[in-house]
Amino acid sequence: MSGVARRTVVAAAGSAGLAAALAACGDGADGKSAAAPEGTAIARTGDIPVGGGKILADKGLVITQPKAGEFKAFSSKCTHQGCAVSSIQDGVIVCPCHQSHFDISDGSVKSGPAPAPLPPEPIQVVGEEISPG
Repeated sequence: MSGVARRTVVAAAGSAGLAAALAACGDGADGKSAAAPEGTAIARTGDIPVGGGKILADKGLVITQPKAGEFKAFSSKCTHQGCAVSSIQDGVIVCPCHQSHFDISDGSVKSGPAPAPLPPEPIQVVGEEISPG
C-alpha cells in the first residue's frame, strides 16, 4: 500500500471513529447529550425527613430538610480527611471516621475535628422532585 493510500485509509478510519464517538454522545434525535440533563430528579421531597436528611452516596451529596419545605444540599465528603459521611441523626450529619458533626441547616461544624463546614451544593425543588441546581 502506498504512503498516500495508507494516509487516506487512516484518515477515513479516524473520521469514521470521530463520527461514531460524536453520535454516541448524542441521543440521535437532536444531537443533545444523552447524559442525565440538569434538572433530572435525584430525590423526592417525601424521601427527605423533616429535621433529618438523606445521603446520596453515588452523587456525593447529602440532602437535608431542616424545616418543613426547606431543602439544603451539601457535599458528603468530610472536610477533615475526606471520609464520606454516614448518617444523619438529631439534626447533625455525622462522619464515621473521627466523629465530626455538621449542622443540617447550613453544613457548619457542630463538633470537630473537621476544620470547615460541608460545602453547599446547588439543588432545585420543583413540586416533589429534587434536582441538581
